[in-house]
Amino acid sequence: MVHRIYNFNPGPATLPLPVLEKAREELPVYRGTGMSIMEISHRSKEFTEVITSAEASFLELAGLKDDYQVLFLQGGASLQFMMIPYNFLPPGKTADYIVTGSFAEKALQEASRLGETHTAGSTKSTRHSSIPLRKELSFSPDPAYVHLTTNNTIYGTQWKYIPDCGSAPLLADMSSDILSRQIDLSKFSLFYAGAQKNLGPAGVTVVVLRKSLLKKIPNNICNILSYKIHADSGSLYNTPSCFSIYILKLVMEWLKAQGGIKTVEALNEAKAAKIYEAIDRSENFFQGHARKEDRSTMNITFRLSDEKLEKKFVEEAAREGMTGLKGHRSVGGIRASIYNAMPLEGCETLAHFMENFCLKNKS
Repeated sequence: MVHRIYNFNPGPATLPLPVLEKAREELPVYRGTGMSIMEISHRSKEFTEVITSAEASFLELAGLKDDYQVLFLQGGASLQFMMIPYNFLPPGKTADYIVTGSFAEKALQEASRLGETHTAGSTKSTRHSSIPLRKELSFSPDPAYVHLTTNNTIYGTQWKYIPDCGSAPLLADMSSDILSRQIDLSKFSLFYAGAQKNLGPAGVTVVVLRKSLLKKIPNNICNILSYKIHADSGSLYNTPSCFSIYILKLVMEWLKAQGGIKTVEALNEAKAAKIYEAIDRSENFFQGHARKEDRSTMNITFRLSDEKLEKKFVEEAAREGMTGLKGHRSVGGIRASIYNAMPLEGCETLAHFMENFCLKNKS
């Protein structure tokens, strides 16, 4: 096998090597069918086993019971920005959004096209360098729902608490930190994630919602955009992203083999600590973007003194076998995305490189 580099891309992101190896083994012929998993019918008993196993493993890892429904949809988190208000924002009601980054802003914009919205909190004035304090949140009276983004990929901030929004359903985009830490997911009525960061390859979006929420969906909306239709058909209303769901199933099995979310969380914290320690020891050579108490364990963002030095950092890191470290085009700088499948050794290698780079380039 060609040597694998450390992939710090924010998504599509690195996948567990055992998952890739298992997929390679089964790719030409899937379990005696005489066909690849990419060729069998999505309504066959073999694929039914794949999708039901993926659902069950996800709920087990999430610590949720059968009062929640798992859906495997398409269109990424971006389609969810529209589907949520389309299903759950009726005329005369208001949806509350907490804006802590670019994707949270996009979710708000899409909802605003379909109904009344209210910004219950925003960190835009500080370039999204923090998460709002509890006292900074202001909800509207009786909102249809409250929406937040648990981890902000571009800015490197992460919610460390779950806000109390009363009786209003709490909904969340968890695309970049889903199943990466222990969190009481039963506090959320709906959450969703594009798979390409922590769950699998691009192409499938996981939506998890309380079954009781399905009763609120109007019957006169388009079938393809109705959560109820997708739930009633077991995510098979139309042909799903079969291969992506298959890989997601393997990732769920890999997560369980690691010891579950408790073990994964401890490793993720250790990985992040290696890089944040390198930032903090640099005496401001590296300047972290996020407020320390709101730092993400998934996306670590920082700047250097000028763009030329940042370019040099990215280029030299690539030569050392570390790719994907360039910050998002909208903010620049450096970003290290260290999702579940990034090994500890990758973070140790990056931290060591940062320390050496600082010594060589510090004026």
